[in-house]
Parts: sequence; C-alpha cells; structure tokens
Amino acid sequence: MGETMHKSKKRILLLSEGFGSGHTRAAHALAVGIRLLNPDVQTKVLELGKFFNPVLEPLIVSAYRKTVMRQPEWWGRIYRSNYKRTFNRFAQLALHRLFYARTSRVITQLRPDAIVCTHPAPNAVVSRLKRLGLDVPLFTLITDYDAHGTWTSPEVNKYLVSTPVVKHKLMEHGVPESRIEVTGIPVHPDFWTPCDRDEIRRELGLNDLPTVLIMGGGWGLLNDEDGLFEYMAGYREEIQLIFCTGQNEQVKERLESNPLFRHPNIRILGFTREVHKLMDVSDLLITKPGGMTCTEGLSKGLPMLFYEPIPGHEEENCEYFVRNGFGELLAGRETIDRWFRLIRDPEASAEYRRKLLEKRNAEYNPERCSRAVLQLVQ
Repeated sequence: MGETMHKSKKRILLLSEGFGSGHTRAAHALAVGIRLLNPDVQTKVLELGKFFNPVLEPLIVSAYRKTVMRQPEWWGRIYRSNYKRTFNRFAQLALHRLFYARTSRVITQLRPDAIVCTHPAPNAVVSRLKRLGLDVPLFTLITDYDAHGTWTSPEVNKYLVSTPVVKHKLMEHGVPESRIEVTGIPVHPDFWTPCDRDEIRRELGLNDLPTVLIMGGGWGLLNDEDGLFEYMAGYREEIQLIFCTGQNEQVKERLESNPLFRHPNIRILGFTREVHKLMDVSDLLITKPGGMTCTEGLSKGLPMLFYEPIPGHEEENCEYFVRNGFGELLAGRETIDRWFRLIRDPEASAEYRRKLLEKRNAEYNPERCSRAVLQLVQ
C-alpha cells in the first residue's frame, strides 16, 4: 500500500463503498471531524471496490446507478422485500471472493485500533473476518435515516445511528440496545459553522438575491419530466437559481442548452467541493433526499424541498425530515410558488430560519458522532 499508520498513535480505518457518494462522504466527514477534535488520532478512508477492483468496481456501480434511475419501483420492491435480511449466502460468497483476503492483508498492514464501516458491503466483509479470528473493534455508521437488514451483523461492536427511530428499527432486527448509540450522521467540519455570505458571493460571482440551491446528489439525478425546473426558471428575474449536477455531464449539458436557463441569475455547476459555501448563501435547498445531503442541509439550518425520492432508503430519509419539520415534499408548482414567496420576504425567511436553527440545535450536534468514536477508541 505504500504507507502504514504510525504505531504510537491511535489508528482508525474507515471502510466505504462507492454506491452513491454519501457513504464515502460520511467516512471522510467522520475522519476529518476526529482529527479536528484530536490531531493525535490517525485516520484512513478506503473504498474497498475502487481500491481492490478498479476495473470491476465502476461496472458494478454503473449497473446499480442505471437500475436505480430507470427502474426505481423495482429497486424499491427489492429493498422492502429483503428489509429484515442480512446478506444472503450468494452475496457473502461474492464478497469473500472479491475482498476477504485482500482486506485481511490491509488490516494486518495498517494495524488499526478500530474499524468504522459506512456501507453494508465492507461491514459484511469485516464481520466475517472477525468470525474467523480478527480481533479489532468494528463500529458501523448507518448513513441513512433507516436500518436495512444488510447493515446488521452479530460481530458489530457498536452501531452509530442517525435517530432514535433507527435505533428502534435495529432493535427490531434483533440488535441489543447496548450496542446502539444515537450520534447523528457526521458532516464535514466545513458544515459545522456558517461562512460570510457577502464574501462567498464575491468569491463565487453570485448575485445578492434570494437564492435556491438545486441538487441531484453525486450522480446529478435532475430529471425534469414534470417541467418543475423550467417552471422555477420563470422566477429568474427575482430569484437566483444554482443547479448542481454532480458528475452527470449529460444533465449539465441539457440544462446549459436550454435557453430558459441562460440568464445572469441562473448558475449551472458540475461537480463542486464548495457545497458548504453554496448552502450558506442559499435560502432554500431543493434536493434528492440522500442521507448525507439532507444532513448537510440540516447542519446549515437550511429549509429543504425533496423531489422524486428513490423507493427505499430515500423515502425513509424524506419521511424523517418531513415528519420532524425540517423539509417538505415538492408536490408541484403550488409548493414552488409558496416557498419562493417566503424567501422573497426577508423578515419571514429570517424568522423561519431562526426557528429551524433552534430545532436543529435541539436535535443535532455535528460533532457528536466524531466524539462518540473517539470515546469508543480511547
């Protein structure tokens, strides 16, 4: 691997997988948060598939993405029908062939004091290694507001979960309460504190207007079959629209080729590492309800509208944020009109944000997960 962790310091290995960007974002967020709180702790993040099978991994991820995009209802049925099941024997065999021996060698080389998994696949791999004699604590960070059975394994020492609801769902799967800690999902420290809005506008060349940030996740799933994005563009004289298309060049080109979106108050961005800044200058977030993006919006106290949740985990995420008053389902043009009216009223918008931040402070602390892992390791 070309590097090892120095033995004198505590070492934490974080394992993820590239099925959507959220799992790995959570791993990096946790790693940076831990180092910020305690610089003497070493962390390393690995995506197992990308690291061990750089040829095969993109093919698997691409197949998964196409399935989710083109057959979301079928994916939802699979998710629900297997809700209480762990990985089946075939899946365990496939993981064994792909990862077990190599993962074991990496763990032997890095000698971590703890392993944190932010995706079910590496969680299953490390669980099997523990059954075969690996003596390293395994902590599992569930990166959604739901608990599918594939996350569960008797070998997990501690589950770190987003909410008491997820804790209860794990207990229904048979996990003892003593092995579950409600920590919230970690976000990068960039999301912990707000930036200066005027400074960000100058830096990014944005206008001082009520601003809506529209995100399609890392895969840029910005479909506009209902014409809602075009409808939003009708507000472009009064409201600034920022579209983030992630790594989806096709969606970016489609938006850029539409004359409706060619306007000084409309920005179309591809992949960006400035999401925390864009959230700070925005008054409303319209997004797919991915666990990480929603938690980042929550940490910024940003009102959210959710569109086209993927059946399964995104539906559960959406339900949590709507039920707790942090967001609303984008039901159509009426929803857009109502929210765009609100953010055009500075006093009403500021009052709404103030109440949202109060609610956030009562229910979410972005440092909590990092502190929990440090405590478990030390």
